[in-house]
Amino acid sequence: MWSFIYGDIKGDGPLPRPAQQQQQRLADTSDMGLNRTQTLQIPEDLGFSTEEWGQIQRALHWGEPDRQITTATMSTSPEHSTFVIDDFKNSYYVGEELRATIVAKDCTGSPKRYGGDFFQAKVYSDALKASVFGEVLDHQNGTYSARFTLPWAGQALVAVRLVHSSEGVQVLRRHRDTDPDRLDYNGVFVGKDPQGAQVEETVVCNVKWEGVVLAGEGDCCCEYQDVRTGLTWQCREPQTLPCDALVHHSMAGWYKTHMTAIEQALMNGRFVNRSLKGDSRRIRVVASNATIGVRGSCKPGMPTPIPAGFYMNDVWTSFVCATRHFSVQDSTQCLRNKHIYIMGDSTSRQWFEHLLKAVPTLKRMNLHTEHHNGPHTAVDLQNNIDLHYRSHGLPRRSPKGPITAMHYISNEIHDMAGGPNTVFIFNVWAHFTHFRLSFFAHRVSQIRRAVLALLKRAPETKVIIKTANTGPKDIHRSDWLAMQLDQILREAFRNVNVYILDVWQMTACHYNVEELHPAPVILKNQIDILLSFICPT
Repeated sequence: MWSFIYGDIKGDGPLPRPAQQQQQRLADTSDMGLNRTQTLQIPEDLGFSTEEWGQIQRALHWGEPDRQITTATMSTSPEHSTFVIDDFKNSYYVGEELRATIVAKDCTGSPKRYGGDFFQAKVYSDALKASVFGEVLDHQNGTYSARFTLPWAGQALVAVRLVHSSEGVQVLRRHRDTDPDRLDYNGVFVGKDPQGAQVEETVVCNVKWEGVVLAGEGDCCCEYQDVRTGLTWQCREPQTLPCDALVHHSMAGWYKTHMTAIEQALMNGRFVNRSLKGDSRRIRVVASNATIGVRGSCKPGMPTPIPAGFYMNDVWTSFVCATRHFSVQDSTQCLRNKHIYIMGDSTSRQWFEHLLKAVPTLKRMNLHTEHHNGPHTAVDLQNNIDLHYRSHGLPRRSPKGPITAMHYISNEIHDMAGGPNTVFIFNVWAHFTHFRLSFFAHRVSQIRRAVLALLKRAPETKVIIKTANTGPKDIHRSDWLAMQLDQILREAFRNVNVYILDVWQMTACHYNVEELHPAPVILKNQIDILLSFICPT
């Protein structure tokens, strides 16, 4: 059910500044701080036009050190860096913009002279359980501007944190681009030996892609190419069983770390995800007649502003469109006569589980499948609702389960009839952070092709994309890595008639500890937006 080549050419030099912190630049730097930029060449069969690929390159622009980094003391220090609110006033009005200036300093207290630090900022109130995401602009000279819209009346504070120093970002980028085989997967082959005894052999597997080298010894390799996508999965040959005896897939242990001593220092807790000491003055916001963001009915193709919304009493108000908050009765009514297909990683599976609670009349069917990958199905015969989940195809970090259960998203979309009662929801990012961007871009381009074909034959189908969320901050699964993938996905679907459900800002500005799997209070708000997309006012 279920060939293409990338080359590399030298980039065209620096892009206009200041640059948004939600944008990055691709690089392949084997030496820390060598200011070398490269562009991924786009082959003709990828599915992106030259103009589209150029836009993706611009979205991925990111500053970097302008010198060789020889010691961790040269890194941006959250202990010495600071921020101050610009032109502080005794009071502000709801809807007014607030600005703050961030000054990056190294471990000696000296101001930095180049950009590339990954900061995140928010305005928040613990008492009101309120928060709003801020946009950070990099001036490429060691200073940054944070901009906020003040959406509620009451008191608030500004918070800024250094997620990764510019030097740490270079570590992330280098290992992603030059060390993509840090994680292996297991292939479990099952069969009988010549004497008829049952045999099970486990070998190392991974994607077949430039730079990925299978660990282990012995012959290589058994290859499994999907005829529609052209993607190839490869495994080392088992000792006794044939290649067609591959039955199960699982993750092989944990990530392998190949960092140097200085890289380990730059990625330790001293420099990662630390709050800055800065302006602690309370902001007093008073009510006004201003309208923040004219919110029309939810429809496909809507852009995601910054901010995309805000929390108040743990309830998210969207600036994207007129969303609402759904009771059990409202949720059931919204999904009546709907066929909902969810496909992606475990954060999408959270949506499947949450919808089961939101619509209690949905009854889960026991398909005797592996929990992490599915497929899973729930039905409500009275209201004619069917809800489905399955994981996206390989690569996938998961416990042992049938490899045939892992379908590529693009193939599932190609096999879908679609129509006014069909909702297809997908996400893809968390299992791709340690691979080269070329691999993810190719995967996304195939999904886009499938979506375009689906909307051509069944234009009333609702296609909803869940973005990446913030979470881990380590060398393998950092927010910076996830953000780059998210930019590619958003740019790829910029002019496609789909819904983009932004969960990045919702997780980045909430007071909950950032985890790979968002907390239930955040999920509830995500599902309210999802249902608002399915059933707009």
